Amino acid sequence: MYNYRIRLGYGSGKLLIEFVKGVEKENFLTDLKEALSPINLEFEEILELWMNNEVLFHVNSSEGKFLLSKDIWDFAFILADDNQECVKRIDQILSKSKFFIKEEVDLSKNK
Repeated sequence: MYNYRIRLGYGSGKLLIEFVKGVEKENFLTDLKEALSPINLEFEEILELWMNNEVLFHVNSSEGKFLLSKDIWDFAFILADDNQECVKRIDQILSKSKFFIKEEVDLSKNK
């Protein structure tokens, strides 16, 4: 199982999805892709940002484009600053997935 939360990005005020537990598991990306199969996601480009110890996935889906960021410290985020509806739809899908547990966040305290 993986835990995630939807929250506002620090200083941006834009919604993002933060994965907070389970990112270190070998099957994280496979399980995420399976969970998000309703939106037909495809990895368009994968960039290894060695200076940040991060891999950035440019993703296309039936809900639009978004970014998946995963680093060596087991942090992972889904961001779509220009497509907030996509972030909300991904949240809806993950909340019903057998792989993911949503941790509730008070967004009014996260501004």
